[in-house]
Amino acid sequence: MEAFLVSTGVVALAEIGDKTQLLAFVLATQFRRPLPIVFGIFVATVVNHFCAAAVGSWITNLMGPDMLRWVLGIGFLAMAAWIMVPDEIDENEPHSSRYGVFAATVITFFIAEMGDKTQIATVALAARFHEIVAVVIGTTLGMMLANVPAVYIGKRAATAVNLKLVHGIAAAIFVVLGIATLMGVGQAIGL
Repeated sequence: MEAFLVSTGVVALAEIGDKTQLLAFVLATQFRRPLPIVFGIFVATVVNHFCAAAVGSWITNLMGPDMLRWVLGIGFLAMAAWIMVPDEIDENEPHSSRYGVFAATVITFFIAEMGDKTQIATVALAARFHEIVAVVIGTTLGMMLANVPAVYIGKRAATAVNLKLVHGIAAAIFVVLGIATLMGVGQAIGL
C-alpha cells in the first residue's frame, strides 16, 4: 500500500506544470474532445510506466543492495533538484490528427513521457519498492489526477495553481525519499 500511495502522491505533484501536463493543455485546445484525450493519456501512461517500472525492477536485480541504495538515494535527491526546473512545450508543435484524437494523444503523450521526470521517478519507485503493479497503478493514478483536470479545465487551472509551492512539496518528498534510502530506512523492516 505504501508503494501505491507514495507513487500516486509523488507523481501527481511532480506532474503539475510538467511538459506532459502542458501537452495535455495543448491537446485539449487543439482537439476539444476531452474523452478520447483522457483515454489516450491513460493508455500512454500505463504502457510507458509499466515499461519504466520493469526497468526499475530489472535494475534491482543487477545491483547489490548497497550499490542500489546509493544509486536510488542519489537519484531521488537529483529528482528533487530536477523537479524545481520548470518545463516548457512548444505550443506550435504539430500534433497530427490524421490518426484521430485518441491515437494522436497516445503517440504524442507516450513520446513526451520518454525520459520525463515522472517516467524516471517511476523507474526509481519500482526499484525502491519492488512492487511493479502497485507502482504502475499509483503513478498512473497520479498522472491522471494531474492531467484530467488539465484536459477539462484547461489553462485556467494552470494560472490558479502556485507551481513553485507544488514543485517545492514534490521536491521535499523526493529529498525525504532520498535521505531515507541513503540511510537504509526500510531495509530493517524488509522494504
